[in-house]
Amino acid sequence: MGYKQSLEQTIGVPFTEGNTVTILKNGDEIFPSMLDAISSSKHSISFLTFVYWKGDIADRFAHLLSEKAKEGLDVKVLLDSYGASAIREELVEKMEESGVQVVWFRPLARWKIWKMDNRTHRKILICDDKTAFTGGVGIAEEWEGDARNPNEWRDTHFKIEGPAVQGIKSGFIENWIEAGNELEIEQEQKLDFPTSGSTKIQTVRTSASVRWSDIVLLYQSLIRLAQNRIHIATAYFNPDDKLVELLSERAREGVEVRIIIPGEYTDQRATKIIAGESFETLLNAGVEIYYYQKTMMHAKIILVDDELACVGSANFNHRSMLKDDEINLVMIDPVISEELHQHFGEDLSQSEKITNFRWKKRSMIKRALEKIVRPFKQQL
Repeated sequence: MGYKQSLEQTIGVPFTEGNTVTILKNGDEIFPSMLDAISSSKHSISFLTFVYWKGDIADRFAHLLSEKAKEGLDVKVLLDSYGASAIREELVEKMEESGVQVVWFRPLARWKIWKMDNRTHRKILICDDKTAFTGGVGIAEEWEGDARNPNEWRDTHFKIEGPAVQGIKSGFIENWIEAGNELEIEQEQKLDFPTSGSTKIQTVRTSASVRWSDIVLLYQSLIRLAQNRIHIATAYFNPDDKLVELLSERAREGVEVRIIIPGEYTDQRATKIIAGESFETLLNAGVEIYYYQKTMMHAKIILVDDELACVGSANFNHRSMLKDDEINLVMIDPVISEELHQHFGEDLSQSEKITNFRWKKRSMIKRALEKIVRPFKQQL
């Protein structure tokens, strides 16, 4: 049974074929492509993000979205009320005054208390229902540039054209409806997607869960499917015991397992500390773990063998698996996989390997911090 059949059977979501994917590395490639797609839109723009902070790029997005709304386009902006709380109020006012429909997902002041901890972590931009963007990037100055220094974060985003856009749009619609908006169905709408691309894409969207999620199933499946190598880059590494067991098992079987996580530069120190809880088990099994040294590593990518890639908003942690709404794309395409492996290799060259000897020699302070953070493991 091949990758496609195995994943369709496990996740229950079919792959679409004929998609075209453009890999966008860091802000210097990501933001111009997104802004160009917004500028070129003729009918509608649907934008959902967890992070909308401050900086020149935040202003540029708000101004351009406002201009498109003034032109008469249907512009919807959905912001997570926790992740985007740092957005400047005047930007929200400008968009609303221009006709942009700005909606807050699960407003902190009045949402049901048992859902306060469950956010939408998705990052989705849909232009004219024909071009989609998703991945790890947020709208803030931290993502500008080309990861040249600690002030420019390392991330990867993806431009999608083809039938997979419909699945990505469903991730926006789901959160848009939950935020109290009406479901809009255009029965006469006909979308002609170009099918000249060669990438097969499975769109996996997952919502907050008290028991299980498709992200957990997906990650377990990807690890089990690997025959030669598993390469993981993630901003936050906090796997459950089963995933640690699976990664260790595959490494002992001879599969090359390499993981890159943030090193000195991280925006969540507690997450870096809790990541260490699984290091000894993984290192003893032969898993290679690396601290990225150049800046904050924010990409979320899993590469399996030579043609399978999993990308999107979900990290390799408890929160993405059980607490937040996420959207990931599984791509089958050797060309896409090769380019992402090249990026992984470049990131590896900027990383420091964690050896078993070094880890066992870590200070008593670090060991104490691990114990302090452990009760919060499910939150990270």
